[in-house]
Amino acid sequence: MKGHLGPLWEPNQSQIEKSELTRFQVYCDKKEMSYPDFHKWSVDESEVFWKNLISFYDVSYSGSIEPVCDDHTFNKYAWFPNVKLNFAENLLRHGEDYQVALNSIHESGKKTQLTFNELKSVSGRFQNALSTIGFSKGDVFACYMPNINETVISMLAVSGLGGVFTSTSADFGVNGVVDRFSQSKPRVLVTVNGYEYNGKKYSLIPRLKEIAKTLDFIEKIVVVDFIDLDESYNEIPNTISYKDFLSEDEGLTFEKVSFSDPLYIMYSSGTTGKPKCIVHSVGGTLLQHIKEHGLHTNMTKEKNIFYFTTCGWMMWNWLVSGLFFGGTVTLYEGSPGYPSLGEFFEIIDRENINIFGTSPKFLKALEDSGYEASSQLKSLESILSTGAPLIEEQFDFVYNKIKKDVILSSICGGTDIIGCFMLGNPNLPVHRGEIQCLGLGMDVAAFSNDGKPLLDEEGELVCQKSFPSRPIYFLNDKNNERINSAYFNEFPGVWHHGDFIKVTPRGGVQVFGRSDATLNPGGVRIGTAEIYRQTESLSFLEDSICVGKSNNGDVDVVLFVKMKDGASLSEEHVKEIKTLIRSNTTPRHVPAAIYSVGDIPYTRSGKKMELAITRILAGRDLSNIEAVANPECLDEYKGFI
Repeated sequence: MKGHLGPLWEPNQSQIEKSELTRFQVYCDKKEMSYPDFHKWSVDESEVFWKNLISFYDVSYSGSIEPVCDDHTFNKYAWFPNVKLNFAENLLRHGEDYQVALNSIHESGKKTQLTFNELKSVSGRFQNALSTIGFSKGDVFACYMPNINETVISMLAVSGLGGVFTSTSADFGVNGVVDRFSQSKPRVLVTVNGYEYNGKKYSLIPRLKEIAKTLDFIEKIVVVDFIDLDESYNEIPNTISYKDFLSEDEGLTFEKVSFSDPLYIMYSSGTTGKPKCIVHSVGGTLLQHIKEHGLHTNMTKEKNIFYFTTCGWMMWNWLVSGLFFGGTVTLYEGSPGYPSLGEFFEIIDRENINIFGTSPKFLKALEDSGYEASSQLKSLESILSTGAPLIEEQFDFVYNKIKKDVILSSICGGTDIIGCFMLGNPNLPVHRGEIQCLGLGMDVAAFSNDGKPLLDEEGELVCQKSFPSRPIYFLNDKNNERINSAYFNEFPGVWHHGDFIKVTPRGGVQVFGRSDATLNPGGVRIGTAEIYRQTESLSFLEDSICVGKSNNGDVDVVLFVKMKDGASLSEEHVKEIKTLIRSNTTPRHVPAAIYSVGDIPYTRSGKKMELAITRILAGRDLSNIEAVANPECLDEYKGFI
């Protein structure tokens, strides 16, 4: 399929007519517009666009919808100042009582389901227990949890009261939890006694003892007895079991709060200090997720959506918002490699998944395992992928080995906006190596170094106009210094995201990796994804990471490779790698050095940690090791300074 010029998939007329996007265009009286024109309209007339989205999807709110936004710059958060709403109410209002809301799967094969009626009932019991200890609007609640029903129940109970929810996954160590929750200062923590991963049990009780001692402002620790353990947590102060904490009262309260009130505290995953605490609004999060699930992903009440994620990644927050449509959200807890990658992937058939979400890393591992779909995957309509750029060969793998009639939607955005800048589209064809379109209402462009928009040229990902899911603020950020440094210092008044992209003439997007990890040999900018596209095709390599290393005022391209089991990096392999890169890119892309390493560092959300290795090679310390999923591999890189 290499060199394929036409689309890999395109919708038929019936699919276009029935899509949520087409229904919305009809509602806006814009059915005849091409998608690029409709996108331009959604940006130029952004107030009409967001108002129409609220009414089209029957969002519950009180107050006046006017003004929609009284400042379209990034100077302040100015969306829907007279609107009040409740996040949990909106997530639960469209679900039929006996429709399955949560379909929770464990790696062991255990499965539990909650209907919308059952979910409302148990969320009400948890919420009323919180109310009895005085938890109320604006209070912060934290989850240190696996991806299970109780995590969603906690979020709905808290947001129903107008509280602020924050979470991290159960595989974080004590320092990672303390670094995050010491800043957000939750009043209540819900956690588990332990969890299972890859068939092995892990107790959290020793960690909980340290966390409770260090974070002594936590008033109550609620523990779900998730696995069988001989250890007890009874001696940990202010601790109670989840079952004992639940109230008998099932009534669920929905406290309406301002559109701009805080809903989620999210955390950056950098390695240069404590994570930044990014605060997202109730209304902005809701509207962004409705738009992305509904218009871009074609979610409806008849569908079952799944995304492999932990509670420490924003894709968990994104996934749970799928409840808004009244369909089913499938949760998965455990390893995608247990008992095998193929058996995990077959969750699509077992659970009748319509929308399946994953990462390029998983798809590469699935391909390397020799997987080929043995069934037609009849329920599957869309595969979503994020966490890193999806390279061209992975498009080939999906359409050759998994399913030809599927929308492969590479999506890109981040924790910073709790959503996407560019993503899929049910009405557009899929082209090899390309994200289908820019997100509606998002004034996205590629900028040159001097701040000029570029077409069909590589540049910095920017957003030129405010949008509802922009952060409302960072915690502990005096005079907005940290938020301005993160997004607005590079191009004043314009959101600078830190990714290196190209917008194609047909309106698609190619992503070349983080621009702050962009290589600059001889002053020429190179995206790391351009090199990964080559290394991914080599049968003797399992993985690779490419960074820049300073050398007498210039930058050397350095490539670290993880060899397949049984293989070693020979001179012939080095020559083959360099020849392939040179022939398919440019001489400047060719690494000055190639080294074999035992493992490649990743964040817990599956992103290669190029900046971490760059800092190590420069002799600089990493102070937030908890951001690394496999920190034990980092010491090896110090030998290459």
